[in-house]
Amino acid sequence: MSAYSVLLALHSWSRWLVIVFGLIAIYRAYVGWTGRRRFVGADNGMGASFVGSIHLQVLLGLGLYFGLSPWGLNAMKQAGAMKDPTARFFGMEHVAVMLLAAVLAQVGRSLSKKASDDTLKHKKAFTFFGIALLLVLLMIPWGIWNPARPLFRF
Repeated sequence: MSAYSVLLALHSWSRWLVIVFGLIAIYRAYVGWTGRRRFVGADNGMGASFVGSIHLQVLLGLGLYFGLSPWGLNAMKQAGAMKDPTARFFGMEHVAVMLLAAVLAQVGRSLSKKASDDTLKHKKAFTFFGIALLLVLLMIPWGIWNPARPLFRF
C-alpha cells in the first residue's frame, strides 16, 4: 500500500468526523441559542472537536494536494487543467472552499468564546459552524454536482 493510498484513506474516513462533530456542534449551538441556555463546557468541547477535525482534514488534504495526489498541484500545472472539470475541482475549487470552511469554523469558535453573553456565544457558533459545515458538504465529492468518489475507502 502506497503513502498516497494511506493518506487518501485517512482523508476520506476523517470527513465523517467533521460531519458528525459539525452536526452535533450546530445542534448544541441552535438549542442553546433558541433555548437561551448557558454556554457550558460540552458546547465548547463540541466546537473544539468540530474545528479540530476540520484542521485534521486540512492537514491531510494539503499533504495530498502538495505532495502525493495526481489531482492536486500537479494537475494544476498541466496545460488545460482549468478545462478539465475533475482537475479543476480537486486542483482549485475543493481546496479553496475547504480552506475557507476551516477559517470560518475557527473564526466562529474564537468569536463564540469571546462573546459577552451565553446566547450570543451560541448564536455565533451556530452561524459560523453552520456556514462552514454547509461549505464542507457542498465540496465533498459525492458525485451529485462534483466528481464522484467512494464514500468509504479501504
